[in-house]
Amino acid sequence: MTIMEKKAVNPVAHLTPEDIEAIGVELDALRDEIMSSRGERDAAYIRKVISTQRRLELGSRAVLLFSLFPPAWVIGTIGLSIAKIIENMEIGHNVMHGQWDWMRDPKIHSTTWEWDNASPAAQWKHAHNEIHHTFTNVVGRDNDLGYGIMRVDEDQRWTPGLLGQPLYNFINMCLFEYGIAAYDLQLGRNLKTKKRRRDPKFRAEVKQVRNKIGRQMLKDYIIHPLLSGPSFLATIGANAVANLVRNVWTHSVIMCGHFPNGVETFSKTSIEGENRGEWYLRQMLGSANIRGSKFMHFMTGNLSHQIEHHLFPDMPSNRYAEIAPRIRDLFQRYGLTYTTGPLPVQVASAWFKVFRLALPTKEDLRQRREGGRGTGTPRRPSKRIEGHASARRTPVAITN
Repeated sequence: MTIMEKKAVNPVAHLTPEDIEAIGVELDALRDEIMSSRGERDAAYIRKVISTQRRLELGSRAVLLFSLFPPAWVIGTIGLSIAKIIENMEIGHNVMHGQWDWMRDPKIHSTTWEWDNASPAAQWKHAHNEIHHTFTNVVGRDNDLGYGIMRVDEDQRWTPGLLGQPLYNFINMCLFEYGIAAYDLQLGRNLKTKKRRRDPKFRAEVKQVRNKIGRQMLKDYIIHPLLSGPSFLATIGANAVANLVRNVWTHSVIMCGHFPNGVETFSKTSIEGENRGEWYLRQMLGSANIRGSKFMHFMTGNLSHQIEHHLFPDMPSNRYAEIAPRIRDLFQRYGLTYTTGPLPVQVASAWFKVFRLALPTKEDLRQRREGGRGTGTPRRPSKRIEGHASARRTPVAITN
């Protein structure tokens, strides 16, 4: 994986500035069309999802009152795992993106929703909505690229510590909600110096995270287990397994949307003066989808439509499947690769990249011998997207 502008064959070299502008105009029109058609069926959808999730969680916790008995433990744990996934993926993530703010319902609004997660909503919205979705896959600007603990691009400097990144990623997967909380705090960056550690804003945010984790622990590992009486320890185990399942699933879905083969990364200089069409193009090339059933799409929070989500992050999630064929057609008409594949294939592709980039290339070893530093010495001159020469629009095969 190499920064797109440095590739020998640039995937957008055939696009003219007029092509990119036309892509932006078409996507703006599609967005306006869908957003203006939002109505009762969309509102009914999210209200039904929230109601169903809450009933499932309540029913599962009721079953876990008898978790001392193995069948009750299994049924309750499965139900609670699914309920936690739905709350995080299809409800929390999407509500906090503002996808349902148009309803003007204070109970389902990005400014009031607090999710079942270690990271406080306000901190997550800043790190995710404001930074990640603005600087999608820009090396050095998008902290979601490796979460600050992994190398995800060959142009990032290799160090011996990266040999352990498969292990780091596995631990992050199992403890994902806490990893996200640390990431939202920019913990590594803010603990480096005494000045940053003592910054009042940082200390206040650490306190918020600590309080949120405390409330989560109290709910899952004290209050509900105590209600189970003699099933106390069994219920603790069920809650721990449900949180682990939720963490592994969420991590896998996000990996599939950002790290598989075919997803492009970008240099900081490539977004200088970026216009609307170029921003759209970066979202199109910097994301990947997952192919599967309607139930799979629902359980991913419709983030299996990651390309569509990155193009329109505040569009109601139930509309992504509706617009996906039109987005795919746009890719084909402009000779771009619509990266998608089944869940197992995408997960394997993302993990393969984690292992591959943990190892140094010959160029990495040469740079270390010569004392090279920085985020990677450019191997080829960087190019602006709109500067590429015109070429015939030749459809590119869709990756599977």
